[in-house]
Amino acid sequence: MRPNGRLHLGHYHGVLKNWVRLQHEYQCFFCIVDWHALTTDYAGGPEVARNVHEMTIDWLAAGVSPSSATMFIQSQVPEHAELHLLLSMICPLSWLERVPSYKELELDGQHKDLSTYGFLGYPLLQAADILAYRAGVVPVGADQLPHIEFARDVARRFNHLYGSEEDFEAKAEAAIRKLGKRGSKLYSSLRKSYQEQGDLEALNTARALLKDQQTITLGDQERLFGYLEGSGKLLLPEPQALLGDTPKVSGLDGGKMSKSSGNSIFLRDTPAEIEGKIRRMPTDPARVHRHDPGEPTQCPVWQMHQNHSSDEICRWSEEGCRSAGIGCLECKAPLIEAIQTELAPLQERAIDYEQNPDLVRSILAEGAEQARDEVRETLVVVRQAMGINYR
Repeated sequence: MRPNGRLHLGHYHGVLKNWVRLQHEYQCFFCIVDWHALTTDYAGGPEVARNVHEMTIDWLAAGVSPSSATMFIQSQVPEHAELHLLLSMICPLSWLERVPSYKELELDGQHKDLSTYGFLGYPLLQAADILAYRAGVVPVGADQLPHIEFARDVARRFNHLYGSEEDFEAKAEAAIRKLGKRGSKLYSSLRKSYQEQGDLEALNTARALLKDQQTITLGDQERLFGYLEGSGKLLLPEPQALLGDTPKVSGLDGGKMSKSSGNSIFLRDTPAEIEGKIRRMPTDPARVHRHDPGEPTQCPVWQMHQNHSSDEICRWSEEGCRSAGIGCLECKAPLIEAIQTELAPLQERAIDYEQNPDLVRSILAEGAEQARDEVRETLVVVRQAMGINYR
């Protein structure tokens, strides 16, 4: 996630709640991508640093746990930059220029000069962020699917250039036998399920099986990773997108909640700030007078009720609006209470981190070390494949 400022309810419901769940199902790496922030805001260094600290507090307060996941700052893992550099040697320029968001952001650059190498290359840096961990799945929204496909293309090209090997199939079959009778049978069954039925769960199970093997060499492990999917050594696995239910969280004006639109309720807004923002919200313009019936689908308050209020309150609001049985201020009262109640435990946790910045820094430093241990293994594979491993 880019450190672009304080996080709001849209981030919480659209991303963070999903991360909190995933950290107990997968080995997760959550990265604050400060280099990515500089690709479009290269003059905002000090502000980026402040945003990194505030974002970390929001993550921790929302329930992302350093004991369940690895959380770190991108620039504190310089291996990301090395992998980005090495992958840039094989990435065609045309691939970067055709990324859909490149032209969109260039046109919507808010009067910034984005004709920079960093901005052009940010999709490849994002691919390096993913491939560095040889990630199986990446949780994204539908708008990020082109970036995941780009990372897959880069991995596929790297494997094609550096993963070919004479007598590959015979060597792979020999490596299977080294797994032992039970391991060989399980691997072959999982490989068949994936190749014949496209079973992604079987693919991920087979990868986990190989990662835990102590009886085969790193070369054999790479062969068997590759044998799962094709006919060459799998040096960099092709990541899969993990699409979740990403609800549209309506903002104070009825549009999608975003900081740039000025329609956000932030996770650490005080109860008074939350109340003030909601009380000032526009309502159905047809309800000029208290006794005028309204249409809930035309009202931003109703949209926020659907995200934050109980079914009972939603029915009460809808019926009261259409019948003019309740006024707009009356309708807003339970919404104010629902959001204040939802954010109260998060804000209570945030206070501990706000008062202990050294703890926040130590969490990020420890996470960076854990991340570096993981990425170093990938770089050994990449350097060996490219013929520049001199150790």
